[in-house]
Amino acid sequence: MKYLYSLLLWTCCLLLNAQHQDKLDFLNAKVDIAIDAHKKTIEGSVAYKFEVLQKVDTFFLDAQNLEFQAVLLNNIKVNYHNDGKHIIIHKSVRKNKKYILKIKYKAAPKQTVYFIGWDSSETYVGPNHTTIGEEHPNVNSQIWTQGQGKYTSHWLPSFDDMREKVEFDMDVTFNKAYEVIANGKLTGIKEMNGLKKWSFDMDKPMSSYLLAFAIGKYKEKRIKSDKGIPIGLYYYPGDSMLVEPTYRYTKEIFDFLEQEIGVPYPWQQYNQIPVRDFLYAGMENTGTTIFSDRYVIDSTAFKDRNYVMVNAHEMAHQWFGNLVTEVDGSSHWLHEGFATYYALLAQKEVFGKTYYYWRLYETALQLQKVSRENRGEALTNPKSSSLTFYEKGAWALHSLRELLGERNFRQGIQEYLNEYKYKNASIDDFLLVMERVSQLDLSDFKIQWLQSSDFPFAEAKRSLASACEDLNIFFRLQKELTTSSEDNQTIIKRYWNKDVSDQFKVQVITNYSKSLSEKFLGEELKNGNVMVRQAIAVSLKQLPSGLKPRLEPLLTDESYVTIEQMLYKLWVHYPSHRKQYLDTTKNIVGFPDKNIRLLWLTLSLLTKGYEPLNTNSYYQELSGYTSHKYPYEIRQTTFQFLEEVIGFSDTNLLDLINATQHHSWQFRKFSRALLEKLLLKQEFKDRIAGLKVKLNEPELRYISNKLNIE
Repeated sequence: MKYLYSLLLWTCCLLLNAQHQDKLDFLNAKVDIAIDAHKKTIEGSVAYKFEVLQKVDTFFLDAQNLEFQAVLLNNIKVNYHNDGKHIIIHKSVRKNKKYILKIKYKAAPKQTVYFIGWDSSETYVGPNHTTIGEEHPNVNSQIWTQGQGKYTSHWLPSFDDMREKVEFDMDVTFNKAYEVIANGKLTGIKEMNGLKKWSFDMDKPMSSYLLAFAIGKYKEKRIKSDKGIPIGLYYYPGDSMLVEPTYRYTKEIFDFLEQEIGVPYPWQQYNQIPVRDFLYAGMENTGTTIFSDRYVIDSTAFKDRNYVMVNAHEMAHQWFGNLVTEVDGSSHWLHEGFATYYALLAQKEVFGKTYYYWRLYETALQLQKVSRENRGEALTNPKSSSLTFYEKGAWALHSLRELLGERNFRQGIQEYLNEYKYKNASIDDFLLVMERVSQLDLSDFKIQWLQSSDFPFAEAKRSLASACEDLNIFFRLQKELTTSSEDNQTIIKRYWNKDVSDQFKVQVITNYSKSLSEKFLGEELKNGNVMVRQAIAVSLKQLPSGLKPRLEPLLTDESYVTIEQMLYKLWVHYPSHRKQYLDTTKNIVGFPDKNIRLLWLTLSLLTKGYEPLNTNSYYQELSGYTSHKYPYEIRQTTFQFLEEVIGFSDTNLLDLINATQHHSWQFRKFSRALLEKLLLKQEFKDRIAGLKVKLNEPELRYISNKLNIE
């Protein structure tokens, strides 16, 4: 009998991952957790209220490597089994009855919850600062979550199946010196024994992958939408001057999306929180977007790399993905394609119609390239790339709007959202609504845009030419350049003097700079705007001596991209003026990843005789940026410069080994590839083997495997 029970249990566990519990409806959850940052643990309880739709003897929650102290059903202990991935409840529950399942547990999450800056007493340094004030010794220590693709069940018994939607209320207990932000409306804060308990209330259901919290040293600027929705803009204590450029157009985007979509914002509030070493650009947790602090920028950086697109994209997800959620990965277009499309519409609102069509053209070129290389993907393929889901997905909606017309498209979107709100939908569900509203058969649209792996570039180009005169002129220019016997510059000048946009000029310079004379480029450096100057700075491979007087002022231009390009290129082409160029750019840091400062330090060390008394301090500064105290973008660039021109100290090698265990897969992949490259040389093999006594257990295990040593 015992053997039979074990066999049945084993069989049940095999089926759990694919099973949707359609016989139970989980309604709401009361989550109460306390977080220990130094131990990296979470302890607490969750009480789920659920209704039984059909009698069952066994049910489960996803629970990745959790420890359970108590499991109660209507306050009575019940039998359960913990298989490491689920908690399986063995109790018969009756149809049409409501129950409360309470679980007390402890988690030590290996993913989904990220503890940044708690490993030592060292001060961690933020992306926009070289030092941190004494008043807040761990101002950049943070804890934040990332549920999509990682599973909230690593820190909370919950549901990896996004079809299970629950209204989550959450209490979080933590050090009172920090701020806690989570989904829902903050309903109260209680202080006790040096700790605080923050209480958050949700009033609508959501998939548990969207449950989130962020903890850190933050201040908040609060604004309101036109319809009174509170919007919290969070920032680090030292970044008050960066709030405006970082969050520029946030209110305009919010109000535009609500008006354009035609369905009221579905949640109680909207918060945006920057965090360090985030896994992606941003994540659209319900009412609580968490985003990478590399987008916390000043007004100069805004011209080069701003938060507007990410801001609008994550905001649009509050409707497309959060309000209505895909049934599975084959309908992922309903999330990413829609969020990208509406973000483009928001950019169209703030930057203009011409900007919108040029962005579509740029993505069309990318999609055409992968199609030509036979790497195109269908939007119905759950394993498609981001380029497909995001950019091809946005193009599909642009095409659908043209096909249906403005009125039918907007009405269809509204009916789709209202019909499936707080539920899940498939692509076919969406198309049926659009067909019903428009009275059109969308079979051909589905085949061409959703099921085909090819991108219809010719059709896309015709659409752009008819909608945007600027692009129509550009296409005519391209055709004439390939068919006319006139020299390219003569043709370009004829089109250049038409009523064309700066985007047009940037594209011409980017694609045809070799055809343009020094005089032509010099005039544009003198009279063109910042983006035209940037295009010239990026495009020039050689620096003609006649342009030198026009190029040198770009070292103080209003673009960090331009400054970086010119500092390097002028330094290479005019060695006798290197001191002048370094003096001019000495105090410029650049983006949050310190792109200009890191380049400057490297070039100053390579410039013979430049400030010899400061050489050691410059080396120490550059070498120090590989430390785990710094954001990974800074560390990665520093590793690259050290490898190419300076060399690695033992400390740098230890930092590189540390980076091979980083939670960001992009940085971890880079670091492992660089380490493997170094290990091809016996010198580095010997040095790294000698450092193994200084490694922690995961680092030692990794290095031992690479060196094949015991």
